[in-house]
Amino acid sequence: MSAAAAARDHLVLTVADIGRTCDFYTRVLGMRMVRFAEGRVALHFGRQKINLHQAGRTFDPKAAAPTPGSADLCFLLAGSLEDAVAHLGSARIAIELGPVERTAASGPIRSVYLRDPDGNLIELAAPRVPSAMAAAA
Repeated sequence: MSAAAAARDHLVLTVADIGRTCDFYTRVLGMRMVRFAEGRVALHFGRQKINLHQAGRTFDPKAAAPTPGSADLCFLLAGSLEDAVAHLGSARIAIELGPVERTAASGPIRSVYLRDPDGNLIELAAPRVPSAMAAAA
């Protein structure tokens, strides 16, 4: 067995208010809230999830210094960046930066940045369509 990771299953966010976090991630980002294991809460999207820990009531084992607002996360969009920007506007969510060109693990992307209720930096990204391909579309 190799120690290299094959894929991500889940990550954990420590948050100040689980209800407020669930509202944001379900309403704004389209994730699905799920309760599991004696009342714990996770946000599901695709084949992945984000487990939520309430600040001051985290589960062991945990990060050395679990703190709300310390994450920087990038999510690849299922649709277009333009649709995401329109949705953010209708939800009255401020875009902090973008659209901007970036490089993801899979190649060039276009991204916008915003903040969740705890101040975590959220990047929403779509693969960049090369100019020649965009012109042909």
